[in-house]
Amino acid sequence: MAITSANQLELLQTAEAVAREKMIDPGLVVDAMEESLARAAKSRYGSEMDIRVTIDRKTGKATFTRVRTVVADDELENYQAEMTVEQARQYMENPEVGDVFSEEVPPVEMGRIAAQSAKQVILQKVREAERDRQYEEFKDRNGTIINGVVKREEYGNVIVDVGAGEGILRRNEKIGRESYRPNDRIRCYIKDVRREPRGPQIFLSRTAPEFMAELFKMEVPEIYDGIIEIKAVARDPGSRAKIAVISHDGSIDPVGACVGMRGSRVQAVVNELQGEKIDIIPWNEDQPTFLVNALQPAEVSKVVLDEEAGKIEVVVPEEQLSLAIGRRGQNVRLASQLTALDIDIMTEEEESARRQKEFEARTGLFMETLDLDEFFAQLLVSEGFTNLEEVAYVEIEELLVIDGVDEGTAEELQARARDYLEAQAKAAIDAARALGAEDSLIQFDGLTPQMVEALAKDDVKTLEDFATCADWELAGGWTNDGGERIKDDGILEPFGMSLEEAQDLVMTARIMLGWVDPEELIGDSEEAEGEDAQEEGEA
Repeated sequence: MAITSANQLELLQTAEAVAREKMIDPGLVVDAMEESLARAAKSRYGSEMDIRVTIDRKTGKATFTRVRTVVADDELENYQAEMTVEQARQYMENPEVGDVFSEEVPPVEMGRIAAQSAKQVILQKVREAERDRQYEEFKDRNGTIINGVVKREEYGNVIVDVGAGEGILRRNEKIGRESYRPNDRIRCYIKDVRREPRGPQIFLSRTAPEFMAELFKMEVPEIYDGIIEIKAVARDPGSRAKIAVISHDGSIDPVGACVGMRGSRVQAVVNELQGEKIDIIPWNEDQPTFLVNALQPAEVSKVVLDEEAGKIEVVVPEEQLSLAIGRRGQNVRLASQLTALDIDIMTEEEESARRQKEFEARTGLFMETLDLDEFFAQLLVSEGFTNLEEVAYVEIEELLVIDGVDEGTAEELQARARDYLEAQAKAAIDAARALGAEDSLIQFDGLTPQMVEALAKDDVKTLEDFATCADWELAGGWTNDGGERIKDDGILEPFGMSLEEAQDLVMTARIMLGWVDPEELIGDSEEAEGEDAQEEGEA
């Protein structure tokens, strides 16, 4: 088959028809045709030749061109597609390396095999263009809700027709034991859109917390307008959920707006989520107050927040304990997800017993280490002293406020505490040296003698050993093994070492050893801050 004037216009008509059918740019189809014709020409003239084809976008005329590039004498490898400067003088004036010489060659006759090959090239290019169009269409819809039609179900996964493509709703992203039949309408949240070799993959979800947030945005105009903001969502899909909201307009009640007249708004969301019970909670900047709201309907007696550890203790009356925990721990688990805090719930009786146990332990510590009688030790604990370091290094005025303590007694207390701590430190250093710890580690600022001893027991005996440690090896962390979180104990975790402190100490050790240039760190830090500032400005 030759490209003659009779079928030149047919090329453009075919390209436009394919482009309309696949909803892609006609130019991409013409490009695919040019490539397929070039391949056919190479099979006719020789694969080593650089044959290029251009199709006039108005007339459909195909022009076949042979291209040769001018190269240096010692770089000439392909005689069919390259030529030296001397050879190029036959075709052009003053040729230079890098110049290109083109000459038109006769159109080729396309046999059956060549035509089939050309067809495959065009189909492949059209398929790639269609995939790119689908990806471009859906990538910006990531994080939104989409309506689709169920096509089929494969091994528990639902394939959904979303218009210009297909999405997949995996079995673990379905609510409870949902089942669908072909042609059922379904509403899902676009969780992720990925570009993959077999085409764009659209991953859908009905269990994501964001799905509930988007549903409320559709049902509550105040959320869509930004008057009410959803601050946090926690879900046990198909069973129960908690959503925290705040109003930026003092005249609008965020909870009432989300509930709607006679519960119409929240009921619409509940129906979509297969009857999932939803607790709408007013958000509060004060974490303890927010937690009290999050644990509704249980009543809370007292909240003790440990900001450094990210933990919170909640005390409830005995009769409220089961309500606060919820069925199978559901209520406290959702409250924990909502507040991003580890919650420890106990009854008033349990809290009282624990406080008494701590009081007795601290009293015993002061009696044993400071050689005090029980009454005096209890006075120290009652005033809030919890360890020897506080007694040894606190301002003396804080000891003088205790009944019966004068200046001489306070100085004696501090002297005893310091003597005991110094003896402990000396014993720890002696033990560390016996284990092989070197002075470079013992004298490193930021490590206590007890820390050095713990490191030496774990075979970290030099500053070089310490500098090779990862932060989680020192402060502890969590490992995800097959979906199960496993606790990794840190060497210095018993001493209250945080990940940030571990990072700073390890980096300081590396700088001292010359492994890291501090100026580079400053440059990286300033560059990161600059990028953050730029992102904030763009936002």
